[in-house]
Amino acid sequence: VQLQASGGGLVQPGGSLRLSCAFSGNILSTNSLGWYRQAPGKQRELVATVRSGNRRNYADSVKGRFTISRDNAKKMVYLQMNSLLPEDTAVYYCKGEFWTEAGGPDDYWGQGTQVTVSS
Repeated sequence: VQLQASGGGLVQPGGSLRLSCAFSGNILSTNSLGWYRQAPGKQRELVATVRSGNRRNYADSVKGRFTISRDNAKKMVYLQMNSLLPEDTAVYYCKGEFWTEAGGPDDYWGQGTQVTVSS
């Protein structure tokens, strides 16, 4: 199983970015998909998750600004980030919780994409 995140970059405060994550491999079913972030000197934290039935969960710090979505047919998960703040600066990671032939559910992580919010 592999996850590939993309879409990070440098953006001014108040701007927007859309992160994408493609997942592939011998996935039998998906429990959840999510985005996490890690700022320098801080622990990795949950940003947003989406579960079956499109149940979404957001960190309080991003509610109303970020939207997580998924496209099962394309095996993609997205994070639309609006009204970005300097404190949103971090490396963003996508994570999938999957069942495979080896069992599960197990967590699989993408490689991370840098988001920098600065003027």
